Amino acid sequence: MKKILILSSLVIGGVVVKADEPFFQASLTPDIAIYSKTTQIDGLALSIWGENPQHALALGIINGSTGDSLGLSWGLVNYADSYTGVAWGLVNVSQRNFIGWQDGVLNYSQGTFTGLQSGWINVAQEFHGLQLGLLNYAEKLRGVQIGFVNIARNNPWFKEFPDKLATGFPIVNWSF
Repeated sequence: MKKILILSSLVIGGVVVKADEPFFQASLTPDIAIYSKTTQIDGLALSIWGENPQHALALGIINGSTGDSLGLSWGLVNYADSYTGVAWGLVNVSQRNFIGWQDGVLNYSQGTFTGLQSGWINVAQEFHGLQLGLLNYAEKLRGVQIGFVNIARNNPWFKEFPDKLATGFPIVNWSF
């Protein structure tokens, strides 16, 4: 019965376990870990500071996801190259693409972000979705910003209202 519950929770959680990829990673640093930082983890990663390509639940102080990773990262700092899933932490950073939900004090996406950013400060190069925070900033916005300060650099100053609002606007800003 216990095995059925574990297997069903993995399937429901969307983690597909491959026989050739490790299921579990534990690390103190990226170089002091059970597996090398180039090994993909398909399951659970527990870390003080970990950095692997992963399709996993990553729990730690600093969670690094390299390559095209997916899953749930929950820690003080979460950083990723390209990530699909959820990143919950004080600081969440993505270098290329992020699809899903970032929630924290500071959320930053250098590439294309699709989904929800919720936190005190949300910053994205190209953003598609909803930014919800005190300060929201996007170079290119296709979506909605809700917060005290909302800046969408691609919005003209009321020239294309109602499709676009203003470059900077309190409470709500949008661009479609």
